[in-house]
Amino acid sequence: MTGKTHPTTVVDSVKVKGPASYFPSIEKTYGQPIAHWLTLLQGLEGKKHMEMVAWLKSEHQLGHGHANALVAYFINEKSR
Repeated sequence: MTGKTHPTTVVDSVKVKGPASYFPSIEKTYGQPIAHWLTLLQGLEGKKHMEMVAWLKSEHQLGHGHANALVAYFINEKSR
């Protein structure tokens, strides 16, 4: 050890919370950027939350937690 420390950046000190905390895992697991999934969800507008979750699970084999996080984020962003 040289005794040197690495400076903490703003990115290092900000912890992502809520549905977006799943995004790195979703991208790694399914090989698509989050924008891809949000675009697909736009085609389901008007459906209920759990209908969208079920669709992602059945049509794209997403796990329940990942599908739920995407839908929750999508709905929250649309309401802003």
